[in-house]
Amino acid sequence: MGVGSALLPDAAPALPDAEYLVLSSRLIPGLDGGYTIATLARARQLAGAGVGGGAGPLLLTFDPGTAADHAAHRQTFVEQGASSDPSRMRNLFDEAVAPNGGAAEWLRLAADSAVAADPDVEYRVLTDAEGRPFAALPVIPGNPDWHLTEEPVLVHDGAGVVVGALHGFRGLYRAWLDHVTSAFGDRRIVVICESRQLGELIADWDDPRVRIVHTIHTMHVEAPYTPDSTMNTLWTRWFRLADRFDAVVWPTATQRDDVVARFGETALHTVVPNPIAPVEAREDLREDGLVVVLGRLAPGKRVDHAIRAFLAAAVPGSRMEIWGGGPEQERLQALIEELGAGDRVVLAGHSDAPGTVLDRAAVLVTSTAFEGQPLGVVEALLHGTPVISYDVRYGIRDVLQQGGGVLVPSGDIAALGDAIRAVLTDPERLAALSAEAPSVAAAWSLESSLEALTSAIAAAVTAPPRRV
Repeated sequence: MGVGSALLPDAAPALPDAEYLVLSSRLIPGLDGGYTIATLARARQLAGAGVGGGAGPLLLTFDPGTAADHAAHRQTFVEQGASSDPSRMRNLFDEAVAPNGGAAEWLRLAADSAVAADPDVEYRVLTDAEGRPFAALPVIPGNPDWHLTEEPVLVHDGAGVVVGALHGFRGLYRAWLDHVTSAFGDRRIVVICESRQLGELIADWDDPRVRIVHTIHTMHVEAPYTPDSTMNTLWTRWFRLADRFDAVVWPTATQRDDVVARFGETALHTVVPNPIAPVEAREDLREDGLVVVLGRLAPGKRVDHAIRAFLAAAVPGSRMEIWGGGPEQERLQALIEELGAGDRVVLAGHSDAPGTVLDRAAVLVTSTAFEGQPLGVVEALLHGTPVISYDVRYGIRDVLQQGGGVLVPSGDIAALGDAIRAVLTDPERLAALSAEAPSVAAAWSLESSLEALTSAIAAAVTAPPRRV
């Protein structure tokens, strides 16, 4: 079975007839965690539903890496089973180069010859494989709003001479999108924007053929992550633009409801769970007493809480494996040694087979401070592995309140330890949680996800465009 067909549920609803684009700032193996996984899964899902004749949507990226790097990334995704047709993955800067040097024709035609570089601005000159310049990007150091700059993007001809410029990254990105979509004639175009930064730059894209469905992958509030918490200024700006998108897609009902309660229903807010492919669980691999933590070792994951809770549970014969890498690795190793727990708690490193890790685990523990999309929790349940977790926004409660695990108050290490002890020392309860886990995960199935996505797109394309 191919990657596309693996994401094609039986009796799948028909997506509206259109050309489909998926926009992502970047897609690089090993970076951006659940975002990369979810974005590629959505593209495969669309392929399985027949988009592009089964080849899938055009998946457009905007990071200024080299063509060789991008080719290597695509090959890695194919080898991982994350992509079946690498030719559908295209990058702006790969296509901005003319075969004989300088910028591609579409880029030269879009450049304004009257716009010149600011002498006080530093530029990053981009060159082709032969070392010939084709474009230069303004460098905006230390500014999270770099993508909104109005500083010109310079365009070079085959001789390396600057022949004009575009008005900031907005002008550059839009020029490429206009070039790509010029091949579609009068066809309707559905744009699934997976990036907040890209969304801000295309929020005024007034092509009447285009409907923009903007997906969300992350938390929109700051600590303490309550519905009325302060928002990052980046999100504050985005919410002012939200009603310009033809649909805004949230991964969980809780986050969507919090947003609607706070900001109203001016925008079309809907819920589409990210697609999780079915798995073949190996119950024969299950190891009694094995507690697993699986994910990036970053401060927000609070893995130290999981370690302390596990040791406090003090279940005879139990042990903990922590799978993943990240900036907290040295600190966590020092904590394990300080607590004298090296014989029971192991930093196991990166796993190329997380499914096997989950098959082996008696329980999965997550002590994260916040979440955007509970992909890891759902995947654990699909493997029949109960989850013990802090009750944090967003998504974990949406899953575990239906069963398959235990929720405890966020930050309460004692309660987390009590829950680990209670589950591991009660075989009947552990078996019951494991048995119900796959049915709980069904709410995040391919069928449910595709049905919700189709409904969101259908609503967007049948309504008038919001930017015309």
